[in-house]
Amino acid sequence: MPFRLLNIFSNNELSNLQLVTKVLEEIGKPSDLIEFVEDRPGHDFRYSLDSSKIRFELNWKPKHSFEEALKETVKWYIINEHWWRPLATDQVLHPTPWKLK
Repeated sequence: MPFRLLNIFSNNELSNLQLVTKVLEEIGKPSDLIEFVEDRPGHDFRYSLDSSKIRFELNWKPKHSFEEALKETVKWYIINEHWWRPLATDQVLHPTPWKLK
């Protein structure tokens, strides 16, 4: 059976810097915590999707605003630190993990 690809996108295009700034604001931390690092190989300039097909064909629209969803996501990570903390190894948190051996 053939399939159709339907992109789901909320039409909120933000740079990585804009997004991390919003996350820091949400947790009450200063923007001077941002560390600029070398781009990874194959770094994409942006990730932009067109969700017009799913909006038109299925009348889909986001249930939450970007700001609401970000707030809930940050809250989830705060509450569920026990889940993600063991995954945050030195290698994962390294500024250039692809260079590690």
